[in-house]
This record gives sequence, C-alpha cells and structure tokens, in this order.
Amino acid sequence: MTPMLTLNNGVEIPALGYGVFQTPPDQTVAAVEAALATGYRHIDTAAAYGNEREVGEGIRRSGLARDEVFIETKIWISDYGYDQTLHAFDKSAGKLGFEQIDLLILHQPLPDEFDLTIEAYRALERLLGDGKVRAIGVSNFMPEHLSRLLDATPVVPAVNQIEVHPYFRQPELLALNAEHGILSQAWSPIGGITFYRDGSRSSTLDDLVLNKIAASREKTPAQVMLRWHLQAGRQAIPKSVTPSRIAENFDIFDFVLSDDDMAAIDALDTGVRGGPEPEQITRATFGRDIPEA
Repeated sequence: MTPMLTLNNGVEIPALGYGVFQTPPDQTVAAVEAALATGYRHIDTAAAYGNEREVGEGIRRSGLARDEVFIETKIWISDYGYDQTLHAFDKSAGKLGFEQIDLLILHQPLPDEFDLTIEAYRALERLLGDGKVRAIGVSNFMPEHLSRLLDATPVVPAVNQIEVHPYFRQPELLALNAEHGILSQAWSPIGGITFYRDGSRSSTLDDLVLNKIAASREKTPAQVMLRWHLQAGRQAIPKSVTPSRIAENFDIFDFVLSDDDMAAIDALDTGVRGGPEPEQITRATFGRDIPEA
C-alpha cells in the first residue's frame, strides 16, 4: 500500500507516482498495466505526451475501480487562455475516457504571455468549482511565476511539479512551495534527464555517494533517490517501461535513510538544470497542436 500525502484542499494523493513522459503510445497500455499491477495508484501523463488515450485504456484493463487510481494530466501551452483551457480539459478527459480528472495542472508558465497563463489557471479554477477536477496545480513554475500567479488568483495550486533530483535540488523553490502549502512533485526524480539528454554529464546512477548509501541498505541508487524524495516530503514520479525497473522503483517502503544520508545526498546539488529554462518557453518555440479527442 502506497503511503498517501494530503494536498492543501484535503484531497489525498499517493506519495509515489508512475510517469509516462516519452513513453510511446504503443507501449503505454502495457506499462500502465504493469505499474498498477505492481502497486502504483497514481498515473501522471500530459496532453503533450500524446499517450492519454492509452493511459486510460491501461487503467481500464487493470480491473481496478476508477476511484482506486489517481489520474494527473497537464494542459499544454498551446491551449492556454480561458476558453481554450476549458476545451483542453474536454480533450484530455475524452482521451482518458473519464469524466473527472483527479489533478489537472498547467504544464509550463508562459513568461512572455503571462496573461494567458493566468487565464488558463482561471479555467482550472472553474473546472475545480464545477467538480470536473478534484485538484489543480502547476508545473515548472519558478518563484517569480508563482508569486505572479498567487497575486492574481484565489486558489493556491495544490502542486508544483518541478525538476528535482540529487544533482539539481532547487532548495529555494522547494521552500517557497512549502511556505504556501504547495506539494512539490519531482519529475526526473532519479536524475534521468542528466544522462539521457546530454551524454557528457555524469549519471546519478554512477555517483559514488549514492552507491555507497545504496550498498549499505542493500538497495539500488535509484531506490535511494526515490526514498530521499519521500523522506523530504516530496512526491516522486519515476518512469520506466521495463517491468523489473517499474517494480524496483516501487520497492522503497522497507528502509529508512539516516539524517546523515539525507544531508549527503542534499550536498550533491550542482545547481545545473537538466531541462529547458522556464524563461525560454514560448508558444513560438514550443507550441504544438493538441489533437481533439
């Protein structure tokens, strides 16, 4: 049984999720089925991933009741704006095949068109008020984006899904999220982005500190990193399509890291972001049409 975390509106979310970023649609159904069979109860997808339809099918094939699975998806920047975002919900819900989505978040801020970001978030507030979603949030919002959003809208985001791993911890942003009661969700929680986007970077999986801690616990470096997130109060969303790796990433509830272990992992932070700089996200450079349901 996955431990649960309580969002700032009282909704509960599993402390460990399963992500399908870059999972090809033809592999997504089987991957989601494998994750749910392993014990995951939170699936994280996005309109821009192009696999929402297959996520929904994997959930239905699992045999689990709808209320046993927490579903999260994201609105892409091409669908920002009040009416556009309301319609984007319809597209995502239609592909997933479910009338209600547990958590709906904005995938990125649009720093150069923040008025559109605000309008998109106001649409999320409307969907929340109408009961079409159970919680709303944001992703990749830096402190300046969060401040602008909080000043302009009444509903505090339940989550901010951001890049967090031992080599890029973003402590100031984590602290700001916590200050406002916003759950930090970690994407690339084991630092995968550090080794599959740029081969010149060292892999967290080869890190000597992480390997030493892992050996002392008879665990893998990936399991140690995921445990690090959970003990710090973050939700982690690992991804894999390999059943053995899916199971390995879930097997993190039978050991505890010491305070010294936690501090040693914290100290690995390089301050180097693996993903794109949020300020570089524009509709001109990253826009793409999201198909209808």
